[in-house]
Amino acid sequence: MLSTLARTATRRPLTVIAFWVVFLLLGFGLGTGVFGRLSDNVPEVPGTESEAAAEYLDRVDPAGDSVTAVVEGVAVSDPALKAQVDRAVAAVREIAGVAAVPDPYGTPGLLAEDGRALIIPVALEGGLDDDAEERAVNAAADRIKLIEAPEVHVSGGPLLGLQIGEKAQEDVKNAELISLPVVLALLLVVFGGLRSAALPLFIAVSGIAGAFLALFLFSEVTDISVYAIQVTTMLGLGLAVDYALLMLVRFREERRHTDDVAEAVHRTVGAAGRTVLFSGLTVAVSLTGLLVFPSVFLRSMGLAVAAVVVVDMLAALTLLPALLTRFGGKIPPAKVRPEGEEGRVFARLARFSARNRVAVLAVLVPALLVLALPVAGMRINLGDAQQLPSSTEARQLYDTVDAHFPPGTGVSPVTVVLKPGTRQATVDRIQNLSPRAETRDLPGGTTVVELPPPGSVDGDGATDLVQRVRDLRGDDPVEVTGPAARLVDFREMLAERAPWAAVTVLAGIFVLLFAFTGSVLIPLRTIATTLLSLGAALGVVVWVFQDGHLAGLLGAEGLGALSLTAPPLIIAIAFGLAMDYELFILARMREARRRTGDDQEAVVTGLRRSGRVVTCAALLLAVVFGAFMTGGFSPILQIGLGLTLAVLIDATVVRMLLVPATMALLGRRAWWAPKPLRRAHDRFGLSEEEPVEPHVPTNA
Repeated sequence: MLSTLARTATRRPLTVIAFWVVFLLLGFGLGTGVFGRLSDNVPEVPGTESEAAAEYLDRVDPAGDSVTAVVEGVAVSDPALKAQVDRAVAAVREIAGVAAVPDPYGTPGLLAEDGRALIIPVALEGGLDDDAEERAVNAAADRIKLIEAPEVHVSGGPLLGLQIGEKAQEDVKNAELISLPVVLALLLVVFGGLRSAALPLFIAVSGIAGAFLALFLFSEVTDISVYAIQVTTMLGLGLAVDYALLMLVRFREERRHTDDVAEAVHRTVGAAGRTVLFSGLTVAVSLTGLLVFPSVFLRSMGLAVAAVVVVDMLAALTLLPALLTRFGGKIPPAKVRPEGEEGRVFARLARFSARNRVAVLAVLVPALLVLALPVAGMRINLGDAQQLPSSTEARQLYDTVDAHFPPGTGVSPVTVVLKPGTRQATVDRIQNLSPRAETRDLPGGTTVVELPPPGSVDGDGATDLVQRVRDLRGDDPVEVTGPAARLVDFREMLAERAPWAAVTVLAGIFVLLFAFTGSVLIPLRTIATTLLSLGAALGVVVWVFQDGHLAGLLGAEGLGALSLTAPPLIIAIAFGLAMDYELFILARMREARRRTGDDQEAVVTGLRRSGRVVTCAALLLAVVFGAFMTGGFSPILQIGLGLTLAVLIDATVVRMLLVPATMALLGRRAWWAPKPLRRAHDRFGLSEEEPVEPHVPTNA
């Protein structure tokens, strides 16, 4: 397969390039339409009680969605302000699609006790289609913002997803403007030439286009999270640079052995292309664990990110060889260094770790385990507007309400659906759970009881209230929904499916690594060391964002829990990225072992030849992730920090120290496999052999 790709790229480079140009136009043309389709309904899990109750209410409840406005900065008793508010309320009530707008001056709880703010809730009619709802919401928001006051904010309901989508688009644009020049500068340092440095950026742009297009296509069939844009774009950009870097380094090496550019491209695809292929597959397999969860969010993220990885992989295996065929003749070959000079630092690290393998393991393994300790106390929550940047209107509305109104104001209630046949005694017990319970009857005999929770929407008080309702309902047809109920169901779903997801991913990674190496022990060693680095990175994220240590340095704050989006994505993506660097190193080790037959020296040579690429790739990924952390979304900060730490720890501590130490400890046994598996690998494993580079005389 790789030979076919190489031949196509070298024989028809312009055709290949033209294909990718069309792809880029689709990605940046059609694909960017996804920004208008983003959803903030992350915790929905089909088949759960909370989701079934929500769908039932959608069918029988005539009430629609709602948006909220808050006016601040002028005394609410000011006659001029009251006249403006009265006129605005009257005008909004006349807008098509608006069901009700209560008078803030005549409705308890809508005027702040300090007299400096007021709330205007706008209830929409039920059954509106998307266009009608959008027109009603925009008209209501525009009219309310005509009120002359220092601060007027409108958000919630349909507006929230739209506002966050606009912020996500702005953050992606800013991150690209920050990361691409920095990446180009680093690539100039690595390659010393503009042509070599620019080629990875072409692949990176393809990755970004792939992210947009994949998300747009998935938005046709499922909801796409507001956080999906940043995650897929930063991963698409980072992996594209990684793969292009690996291919270009190998191409420049091959140019030392031949003046024929096409031949150098063939040799590059045959060797580094094999690593890119397996790397892309391992990252994609790592993300299949997300498909085990019934959550729409996790499944769509797994599919979208896997699609972006495949696009990056294909761009590196087709577009880059075509570009090299056309322009590679002007890229200078890698410099020939005296014997022992190339990768000298990495060779010394490898020899040090191999000689002191027991001491290295005794120091590093406990250190990583200590960093991972906070994971034991990890909590996940939905999060509220505190997770949003202060520049977003939703956060400004939240801060205003929090500053002027009692705790719990505006918090979504625990919604209890009592269907026909529910005993009155059960209804009474549920209503007594909260002194502020509100009850309304729906057509068909259904009763809805809304219980305002103590504290935040996803705090212990809210989730305990959900559990208390479920405990006391007995056999009555009572269901609980609302954000707190969805969080309870989401946590239960994670606990139930996480072991199956882990088994799926670990089994898939084991099979791919066995196919790559023909060894049973190397996959086991790789999985163990990767889990160490992953645990350490996730532990630091918990320590910072949940416990609040040093969070201010990142423009965040301790929230008492992580966003429920962060841990699954950090684990899935970081595991795949770690496999990237493992394969980079193993490919070089395998080549050296085949050439010399010396297991110990193969480890040193593998680090010598791959250490620079792995280090540069990790640094470039860290730059990309860091650029996306400038946006201020707490979940993105959590994911960005987790992936950055995982990449840096894995590329330094694990790959440069733990890998040579564990390989030296295993010795020749590292490449062992039982005879039946060895025969299976010989028969069904990779049949394409990477070229073995000839001896090159040095200048020494």
